[in-house]
Amino acid sequence: MTDTTLENNEMPAAEVPEAKPAKPAKKEDSFPVFVLKLGIAVVLFRSFVFAPFYIPSESMLPRLLNGDYLLLAKWPYGFSRRSLPFGVPLLPEQRVLASNPARGDVVVFKAPAHFEEDWIKRVIGLPGDTVQMKDGQLVLNNVPVPKVRISDFEVAVSPNTRCYSSQFMAKRADGADVCRYPRFTETLPGGKSYDVLDLNNSNPKDNTDPVVVPEGSVFLMGDNRDNSEDSRYPASPDGGIGLVPIDNLLGRATVMMWSTDGGAEWLKPWTWFTAARWNRLGGAF
Repeated sequence: MTDTTLENNEMPAAEVPEAKPAKPAKKEDSFPVFVLKLGIAVVLFRSFVFAPFYIPSESMLPRLLNGDYLLLAKWPYGFSRRSLPFGVPLLPEQRVLASNPARGDVVVFKAPAHFEEDWIKRVIGLPGDTVQMKDGQLVLNNVPVPKVRISDFEVAVSPNTRCYSSQFMAKRADGADVCRYPRFTETLPGGKSYDVLDLNNSNPKDNTDPVVVPEGSVFLMGDNRDNSEDSRYPASPDGGIGLVPIDNLLGRATVMMWSTDGGAEWLKPWTWFTAARWNRLGGAF
């Protein structure tokens, strides 16, 4: 056998791995590009997923108060040009991925007779339905909708809320001024229930002729029946909304995300908290 030896006691050289070329450093976006991307993401989210909506009136009492902020789901009824900010014509007038609402849905829509302003009402009649009011009773397809008197609705007087007349003014046990209104529960076919206010029997729209909802439209009403210019009134820039095209629906109310009684002042930070109606946050529709 032949021995293999190392001369001069040399140690074998270790294998040196072949050097890999260094990867080029990833170029980070500049701040203006980041802001642009963020803005596009916000616009897309607001246009197609969720958007905030502010309640500016009391036409949807008792469910919605002046000063509420809710989250609007944008996808349930499809998308159209009206879904985009300022109505940018990147989508057609008619909805894509269209789906009709259900009776009882609370919807935000563009009111055609009011220069495409955003309004909020409840869906009462679908295409083919016959809608009528008889002595303040909702009649749907010739069947009276069950209407049951429950406890009065009470809301605190605040910068956002004033009583309609002295007959509704009251005080709580702690001395706080409140408004108390007659409240009822209606239950639509299919089982959807919600509360409405019926303040008096002198509203001319407590009695209406029967209206057949045409294809492609919906009959909408406010829950505050004596303070809502809705589909009971002819479409007019100074009045009601008439029958609303389904293509004008922007989305469905989903959850309450904020509410304020209007008493907050910028220069008094503590009022940002005292003006909040904390008990209203998170309520689903």
